[in-house]
Amino acid sequence: MARLPRLILAGQPHHVILRGNNRQAIFFSDLDRQQLLATLAEVAAQYRIAIHAYVLMDNHLHLLLTPSAADDLSRMMQSLGRRYVGWFNARHKRSGTLWEGRFRAGLIEGERHLLACMRYIELNPVRAGLCAEAAQWPWSSAAHHLGLTRGALVTEHEMYWSLGNTPFEREHAYREFLANGVSLSELADFTDAALRGRPVASEAFLKPLAADHEAVIVRRPRGRPRKSPLTTAQRDASV
Repeated sequence: MARLPRLILAGQPHHVILRGNNRQAIFFSDLDRQQLLATLAEVAAQYRIAIHAYVLMDNHLHLLLTPSAADDLSRMMQSLGRRYVGWFNARHKRSGTLWEGRFRAGLIEGERHLLACMRYIELNPVRAGLCAEAAQWPWSSAAHHLGLTRGALVTEHEMYWSLGNTPFEREHAYREFLANGVSLSELADFTDAALRGRPVASEAFLKPLAADHEAVIVRRPRGRPRKSPLTTAQRDASV
Protein backbone atom coordinates (compact mmCIF):
# COMPACT_ATOMS: atom_id res chain seq x y z
CA MET A 1 0.00 0.00 0.00
CA ALA A 2 1.42 3.39 -1.02
CA ARG A 3 2.26 5.86 1.69
CA LEU A 4 -0.04 8.82 2.04
CA PRO A 5 1.67 12.03 0.93
CA ARG A 6 2.39 14.69 3.54
CA LEU A 7 2.55 18.43 3.21
CA ILE A 8 5.45 19.70 5.33
CA LEU A 9 6.40 23.36 5.04
CA ALA A 10 9.27 25.18 6.69
CA GLY A 11 8.20 27.92 9.07
CA GLN A 12 4.63 26.61 9.39
CA PRO A 13 3.09 24.77 12.36
CA HIS A 14 2.22 21.08 12.07
CA HIS A 15 0.19 18.71 14.23
CA VAL A 16 2.05 15.43 14.73
CA ILE A 17 0.71 12.14 16.12
CA LEU A 18 2.96 9.21 17.07
CA ARG A 19 1.18 6.02 18.15
CA GLY A 20 2.18 2.81 19.84
CA ASN A 21 2.19 -0.39 17.78
CA ASN A 22 -1.23 -2.07 17.90
CA ARG A 23 -2.36 0.75 20.21
CA GLN A 24 -0.08 -0.63 22.93
CA ALA A 25 1.36 1.50 25.73
CA ILE A 26 4.50 3.49 24.93
CA PHE A 27 5.04 4.44 28.58
CA PHE A 28 5.15 2.07 31.56
CA SER A 29 6.11 4.68 34.15
CA ASP A 30 6.66 8.37 34.76
CA LEU A 31 10.37 7.79 34.24
CA ASP A 32 9.58 6.71 30.69
CA ARG A 33 7.63 9.91 30.12
CA GLN A 34 10.46 11.99 31.55
CA GLN A 35 12.90 10.27 29.22
CA LEU A 36 10.71 10.90 26.18
CA LEU A 37 10.43 14.61 26.99
CA ALA A 38 14.17 14.89 27.64
CA THR A 39 14.92 13.22 24.32
CA LEU A 40 12.37 15.40 22.56
CA ALA A 41 14.04 18.53 23.93
CA GLU A 42 17.43 17.34 22.65
CA VAL A 43 16.32 16.41 19.14
CA ALA A 44 14.14 19.52 18.79
CA ALA A 45 17.16 21.69 19.54
CA GLN A 46 19.37 19.63 17.22
CA TYR A 47 16.99 19.96 14.27
CA ARG A 48 15.79 23.49 15.05
CA ILE A 49 12.18 22.53 15.69
CA ALA A 50 10.00 24.81 17.83
CA ILE A 51 7.63 22.83 20.07
CA HIS A 52 4.49 24.88 20.75
CA ALA A 53 2.33 22.26 22.50
CA TYR A 54 2.47 18.59 23.44
CA VAL A 55 0.70 15.86 25.35
CA LEU A 56 1.82 12.36 26.29
CA MET A 57 -1.01 9.83 26.53
CA ASP A 58 -0.64 6.16 27.45
CA ASN A 59 -0.34 4.81 23.92
CA HIS A 60 0.30 7.87 21.77
CA LEU A 61 1.51 11.44 21.82
CA HIS A 62 0.63 14.69 20.11
CA LEU A 63 2.96 17.54 19.17
CA LEU A 64 2.33 20.97 17.70
CA LEU A 65 5.59 22.18 16.20
CA THR A 66 7.22 24.37 13.57
CA PRO A 67 10.28 23.15 11.62
CA SER A 68 12.92 25.55 10.31
CA ALA A 69 13.39 23.32 7.27
CA ALA A 70 10.85 20.89 5.82
CA ASP A 71 13.15 17.85 5.93
CA ASP A 72 14.05 18.46 9.56
CA LEU A 73 10.64 17.38 10.82
CA SER A 74 11.10 13.82 9.55
CA ARG A 75 14.70 13.74 10.74
CA MET A 76 13.71 14.85 14.22
CA MET A 77 10.88 12.34 14.52
CA GLN A 78 13.07 9.50 13.27
CA SER A 79 15.77 10.40 15.78
CA LEU A 80 13.22 10.71 18.59
CA GLY A 81 11.71 7.34 17.74
CA ARG A 82 15.02 5.48 17.49
CA ARG A 83 16.56 6.98 20.62
CA TYR A 84 13.52 6.48 22.81
CA VAL A 85 12.91 2.91 21.65
CA GLY A 86 16.54 1.99 22.32
CA TRP A 87 16.32 3.40 25.83
CA PHE A 88 12.85 1.92 26.46
CA ASN A 89 13.80 -1.57 25.27
CA ALA A 90 16.96 -1.62 27.38
CA ARG A 91 15.12 -0.42 30.48
CA HIS A 92 12.24 -2.87 30.16
CA LYS A 93 14.27 -5.80 28.77
CA ARG A 94 12.28 -6.04 25.58
CA SER A 95 13.05 -5.98 21.86
CA GLY A 96 11.35 -5.02 18.66
CA THR A 97 9.35 -2.07 17.50
CA LEU A 98 7.34 0.25 19.72
CA TRP A 99 5.72 2.48 17.12
CA GLU A 100 2.84 1.91 14.73
CA GLY A 101 4.62 2.74 11.50
CA ARG A 102 5.74 6.26 10.76
CA PHE A 103 4.50 9.38 12.48
CA ARG A 104 1.44 11.21 11.15
CA ALA A 105 1.47 14.94 10.50
CA GLY A 106 -0.88 17.61 9.21
CA LEU A 107 -0.13 21.23 8.35
CA ILE A 108 -1.93 23.81 10.51
CA GLU A 109 -2.67 27.32 9.30
CA GLY A 110 -1.30 29.28 12.22
CA GLU A 111 -3.39 32.42 12.07
CA ARG A 112 -6.72 30.59 11.90
CA HIS A 113 -6.24 27.24 13.60
CA LEU A 114 -3.14 27.13 15.81
CA LEU A 115 -4.80 28.04 19.11
CA ALA A 116 -7.63 25.60 18.46
CA CYS A 117 -5.10 22.85 17.76
CA MET A 118 -3.26 23.69 20.99
CA ARG A 119 -6.54 23.37 22.86
CA TYR A 120 -7.35 20.08 21.13
CA ILE A 121 -3.95 18.69 22.16
CA GLU A 122 -3.94 19.92 25.76
CA LEU A 123 -7.51 18.77 26.46
CA ASN A 124 -6.76 15.19 25.39
CA PRO A 125 -6.34 13.92 28.98
CA VAL A 126 -9.59 15.60 30.04
CA ARG A 127 -11.54 14.02 27.18
CA ALA A 128 -10.02 10.65 28.04
CA GLY A 129 -11.12 10.98 31.69
CA LEU A 130 -7.59 11.10 33.08
CA CYS A 131 -8.05 14.44 34.85
CA ALA A 132 -10.72 17.07 35.45
CA GLU A 133 -8.72 20.01 34.11
CA ALA A 134 -5.96 20.25 31.52
CA ALA A 135 -3.50 21.81 33.98
CA GLN A 136 -3.74 18.75 36.23
CA TRP A 137 -2.08 16.50 33.65
CA PRO A 138 1.69 16.78 34.23
CA TRP A 139 2.62 15.43 30.80
CA SER A 140 1.40 18.26 28.60
CA SER A 141 2.14 21.89 27.85
CA ALA A 142 -1.14 23.12 29.38
CA ALA A 143 0.39 24.16 32.70
CA HIS A 144 2.99 26.19 30.82
CA HIS A 145 0.40 28.12 28.82
CA LEU A 146 -1.62 28.73 31.99
CA GLY A 147 1.39 30.16 33.82
CA LEU A 148 1.70 27.35 36.36
CA THR A 149 5.08 26.07 35.19
CA ARG A 150 7.88 27.24 32.92
CA GLY A 151 9.64 24.65 30.82
CA ALA A 152 12.44 25.07 28.32
CA LEU A 153 10.75 22.65 25.90
CA VAL A 154 7.89 24.97 24.92
CA THR A 155 8.37 27.79 22.41
CA GLU A 156 5.33 30.03 22.62
CA HIS A 157 3.84 30.74 19.21
CA GLU A 158 3.06 34.31 18.15
CA MET A 159 -0.66 33.48 18.14
CA TYR A 160 -0.44 32.68 21.85
CA TRP A 161 1.32 36.01 22.38
CA SER A 162 -1.52 37.74 20.55
CA LEU A 163 -3.84 36.81 23.42
CA GLY A 164 -2.53 39.65 25.59
CA ASN A 165 0.20 42.18 26.24
CA THR A 166 1.38 40.62 29.50
CA PRO A 167 1.90 37.04 30.67
CA PHE A 168 -1.10 37.40 33.00
CA GLU A 169 -3.36 38.57 30.17
CA ARG A 170 -2.25 35.72 27.91
CA GLU A 171 -2.67 33.10 30.60
CA HIS A 172 -6.11 34.41 31.57
CA ALA A 173 -7.28 34.54 27.96
CA TYR A 174 -5.99 31.04 27.25
CA ARG A 175 -7.67 29.70 30.40
CA GLU A 176 -11.00 31.00 29.12
CA PHE A 177 -10.26 29.61 25.67
CA LEU A 178 -9.57 26.16 27.14
CA ALA A 179 -12.79 26.33 29.15
CA ASN A 180 -14.78 26.62 25.92
CA GLY A 181 -13.72 23.07 25.04
CA VAL A 182 -13.31 21.40 21.66
CA SER A 183 -16.25 21.08 19.31
CA LEU A 184 -17.07 17.76 17.67
CA SER A 185 -16.13 19.18 14.28
CA GLU A 186 -12.73 20.33 15.58
CA LEU A 187 -12.18 16.95 17.20
CA ALA A 188 -12.80 15.19 13.90
CA ASP A 189 -10.92 17.71 11.77
CA PHE A 190 -7.67 17.78 13.75
CA THR A 191 -7.57 14.01 14.24
CA ASP A 192 -8.45 13.06 10.67
CA ALA A 193 -6.21 15.69 9.11
CA ALA A 194 -3.12 14.53 10.98
CA LEU A 195 -3.81 10.84 10.40
CA ARG A 196 -4.37 11.42 6.67
CA GLY A 197 -1.61 13.98 6.24
CA ARG A 198 -4.09 16.68 5.26
CA PRO A 199 -3.79 20.38 6.12
CA VAL A 200 -6.22 22.24 8.37
CA ALA A 201 -6.28 25.54 6.55
CA SER A 202 -8.44 27.95 4.59
CA GLU A 203 -8.77 27.83 0.81
CA ALA A 204 -7.02 31.19 0.59
CA PHE A 205 -4.01 29.76 2.43
CA LEU A 206 -3.92 26.58 0.34
CA LYS A 207 -4.52 28.07 -3.10
CA PRO A 208 -0.89 29.15 -3.73
CA LEU A 209 0.29 25.67 -2.69
CA ALA A 210 -2.12 23.66 -4.82
CA ALA A 211 0.04 23.37 -7.93
CA ASP A 212 2.93 21.70 -6.09
CA HIS A 213 0.90 19.67 -3.59
CA GLU A 214 -2.23 18.59 -5.46
CA ALA A 215 -2.20 15.07 -3.99
CA VAL A 216 -2.41 16.44 -0.45
CA ILE A 217 -4.66 19.46 -0.91
CA VAL A 218 -7.97 17.81 -1.72
CA ARG A 219 -11.35 19.30 -1.01
CA ARG A 220 -13.80 17.20 0.97
CA PRO A 221 -16.22 15.71 -1.57
CA ARG A 222 -19.75 17.04 -1.79
CA GLY A 223 -22.68 14.80 -0.96
CA ARG A 224 -23.69 13.04 2.20
CA PRO A 225 -22.11 14.50 5.33
CA ARG A 226 -19.54 12.36 7.06
CA LYS A 227 -20.62 10.31 10.03
CA SER A 228 -20.67 12.01 13.40
CA PRO A 229 -17.47 11.60 15.40
CA LEU A 230 -17.29 9.13 18.22
CA THR A 231 -17.77 10.31 21.74
CA THR A 232 -14.79 12.29 22.94
CA ALA A 233 -13.35 9.63 25.24
CA GLN A 234 -13.78 6.92 22.61
CA ARG A 235 -12.16 9.06 19.95
CA ASP A 236 -9.08 9.86 21.97
CA ALA A 237 -8.66 6.27 23.13
CA SER A 238 -8.59 5.20 19.49
CA VAL A 239 -5.98 7.71 18.33
